Amino acid sequence: MDFIIRAATEKDMLQVLNLIKELALFEKEPNAVEITISDLQKDGFGDRPAFKCFVAEINNTIEGIALVYKRYSTWKGVVLHLEDLVVNPKMRGLGLGTALLDQVVKYGYSLGVKRISWEVLDWNEEAITLYEKKGAKVLRDWDVVQLDEQGIKNYISKID
Repeated sequence: MDFIIRAATEKDMLQVLNLIKELALFEKEPNAVEITISDLQKDGFGDRPAFKCFVAEINNTIEGIALVYKRYSTWKGVVLHLEDLVVNPKMRGLGLGTALLDQVVKYGYSLGVKRISWEVLDWNEEAITLYEKKGAKVLRDWDVVQLDEQGIKNYISKID
């Protein structure tokens, strides 16, 4: 099946949001998505976009996304973070995920970043196998640490 990989546009954000919600279902967090189409449009486009999104499109339908943004590593300098790579479950196995990952790596290379990083759930063995096959290191001895919005408020309330 033929597909194209391209940079997302503001008009794509409804389909992008639908895939983000699909990912939340896959990751067993169906109610976790708070972001809206207008948030994605406001944050991803304009003078200072917070992210870059690539889409995999088949017959004018977006079937996969890769959303990235730049970060700064105190050890390496400018790095690229892959926030999410999502492929419609009905379209898996066609090479869209690999093509999106290829695009992310090419983009990072064009920016001259020193590292590209992302997280993967420890039970997502299919993704882990793909990433390792592509040469990525899965750092199994690191844990992800987060403060959610309520955690931030609780933290702030305890600061003198």
